[in-house]
Amino acid sequence: MIADIENTAHAVDAAAVMRLLPARPRLLALGEPTHGEDTLLRLRNELFRQLVEQEGYRTVAIESDCIGGLVVDDHVTSGTGTLDHVMEHGFGHGWGAFAANRELVRWMRAYNDGRPPSEQVRFAGFDGPLEMTGAASPRGALTALHGYLAERIDARLLPCTARTLDRLLGADDRWTDPAAMTDPARSVGRSAEAGQLRLLADDLVALLDAHAPHLAAVSAREEWDRARLYGRTATGLLRYHHWAADPSPARMTRLCALRDLMMARNLCALAERGPVLVHAHNSHLQREKSSMRMWQGPVEWWSAGALVSARLGDAYAFVPTALGTLRHRGVDTPAPDTLEGLLYALPEDHCVVDAARLATVLGDRRPAHRLSPWFGYAPFDPAHLADSDGLLFVKDVAQG
Repeated sequence: MIADIENTAHAVDAAAVMRLLPARPRLLALGEPTHGEDTLLRLRNELFRQLVEQEGYRTVAIESDCIGGLVVDDHVTSGTGTLDHVMEHGFGHGWGAFAANRELVRWMRAYNDGRPPSEQVRFAGFDGPLEMTGAASPRGALTALHGYLAERIDARLLPCTARTLDRLLGADDRWTDPAAMTDPARSVGRSAEAGQLRLLADDLVALLDAHAPHLAAVSAREEWDRARLYGRTATGLLRYHHWAADPSPARMTRLCALRDLMMARNLCALAERGPVLVHAHNSHLQREKSSMRMWQGPVEWWSAGALVSARLGDAYAFVPTALGTLRHRGVDTPAPDTLEGLLYALPEDHCVVDAARLATVLGDRRPAHRLSPWFGYAPFDPAHLADSDGLLFVKDVAQG
């Protein structure tokens, strides 16, 4: 059995990943089972570098704030801002503090230096401006969208003035109150002002769509793409805040689903401009429903990967990551009857596994689903093996 499993494993490089796929996918997603581990992030960096240089991928998208990501993109394409400023202001979830993410940005800037825009590699965050402690104010996206339209179409068509938006938005801390994450009564999302803003945002996006031929003609491609991003983000945030005020038991299920819906829409928009490399947690990229236990109990929702796969079909590919040990988090050698345990017996420190072939080798012998002693690590579900386009296995994740 071990010899048969070993035949499904290959050295980690771009060529090994591409051999698993019938053709180059427009969206190639690499998942991780835990966040912030230097070993996994550096492996991502090397694999993405090879895929950019050898396979022509031209966008790197990570699970980070889509609006903040514009700061990073400006830096890697044109050198705008210092690296320190970019790492502090261009990332969500605190990802800017990780050395491997800093190395990624530095490499992208060096790669682009001296290249024409058509050959440059772009950066994007594809998550909404959302944190575990709450959601951002819609101010930035909504006012940017209004400003874009005000400069390019008849002012009489606008549903409101910038001053009206400012009045309805009020103080930003009304929107960002962290207490609203666990107490729907603290959310401003169902106030009269928020209701008016949802209608106005919808009207502004409708104007963007209705005048698309003119707007695309009078705007640089970058301006047009960003206006559409502002529209998706403004409506997505207002929708998220509305349901954050929901007192029903379905509240967290809906919020998780809305977050992944924002992710999926951003990924589909990025795919329109060329091939994209994606990095996020496995649970956001898998084709199956995702699930998590929260203070309100278990929740499940369709992941961004499932939504994108339903829309793009074979143009979407997903390679999750599984790991053996994470000893500094209390995750020791996996039991031999788990998928991680079977792969841990291989001699390689890390490898790319042909998931479909491994599923055939295992046949009816489904490995046990590993249990994690640490909440921050989600073991790979062996039931999903046949639905993955490959599997990246890392034997030991060292403390960074």
